[in-house]
Amino acid sequence: MRHFSYLDEEKLDEVFYKVPEEIGLDSDKELVARSLGATLYMPGLRTDIHEMLLKGKIKGLASMVICLEDAVSDNKFEEAEAVLKRQLTLINKDVRKNKIAKDQLPFLFIRVRNDDHFFKLEQQNIELFENIAGFVFPKFSQRNAVLYMRTLEAFSCKLKAHCGRGFYGMPILESAEMINIETRRDALNELVGILEPFKDTILNIRIGATDFSGLFGLRRSPDNTVYDLLIIRDCISDIINCFCRSDRDYVVSGPVWEYFWHDERMLKPKLRQTPFIKTYGESGSAKRINMLNKYIDGLLYEAILDNVNGLIGKTVIHPSHIIPVHSIMPVAYEDYLDALSIIESATVDNGVFKSTYGNKMNEVKPHLFWAKKTVLKGRVFGVFNENVEYTSLLNGL
Repeated sequence: MRHFSYLDEEKLDEVFYKVPEEIGLDSDKELVARSLGATLYMPGLRTDIHEMLLKGKIKGLASMVICLEDAVSDNKFEEAEAVLKRQLTLINKDVRKNKIAKDQLPFLFIRVRNDDHFFKLEQQNIELFENIAGFVFPKFSQRNAVLYMRTLEAFSCKLKAHCGRGFYGMPILESAEMINIETRRDALNELVGILEPFKDTILNIRIGATDFSGLFGLRRSPDNTVYDLLIIRDCISDIINCFCRSDRDYVVSGPVWEYFWHDERMLKPKLRQTPFIKTYGESGSAKRINMLNKYIDGLLYEAILDNVNGLIGKTVIHPSHIIPVHSIMPVAYEDYLDALSIIESATVDNGVFKSTYGNKMNEVKPHLFWAKKTVLKGRVFGVFNENVEYTSLLNGL
């Protein structure tokens, strides 16, 4: 998988100073963890997943979660399991026949219903899951973490014997003890300790902001971001504090954006017109208005806040969200030069120096962790050419 592979060579040269690298399940975990981007959730009852992958219908798709939990009602669960088995069988057949190139598949994950359901999946024929990257664990907490992780270990052992690699796990923090003020910090700290022996198999930690909001009867409007909900913002802050420190450095992804169409606005749009005119000329205004009608400006603004706070990637529920989220992921040319100079300086000096553009201070010790993460992100999502920005990747929306 390579981000923006749908662009031709001429466009790649126009947009990128450094093009994204090819990332596969055999790549270093630190690259795979940062490469999921906009992770599309699909209900387990969808019978066209195989066809969508075969025909490459979803532009820019890098990762997908097939959901057997909240997206499937209790009375449809057995049907969803049968549909999933059929879809995985079809995908496997086409990969073996080279109808689908294995290295062109998005990273595929299954969101299980609970730890008992995951244990039952582990008992099935391992060949069924040979093209699955891993599993998503809902309502993950210190109460069920060990069960999930031990089952993942056993499942991975079978896959390694079958094809030489293991599965990744992606816990979702979304239960009451993870947000209620009297339990949150103890629960998060305890979870960090539980996960330490399993860290190599934890790909992402995901934030279930919808479930958190539901516990308080809240729902953000399309004019607001999740960071405007004070109780959710505080919880996200504590999750970042626990998992994103330099001595732990888990990858935590941004929560889902729920809206994909709305034609009445209360607040002023958040997308400036100038970058669209600069990139697309006279047609830029129409492109911007189209994105405003789909509330893409709210999605972009929230994704920018995710990035600023150190979250990497985002859960999405509509294909139209993928390209906008990915458009802001490449590293700015100026940031990349700063990051490289900080890393280089760390080998010979650890002081303070003027940035490449002469507009800011680069201080080696406090900026080194940022610099290393920035270079990793540049490997996965690429580095923009000088004076190129996100609007250059929005063509076709």
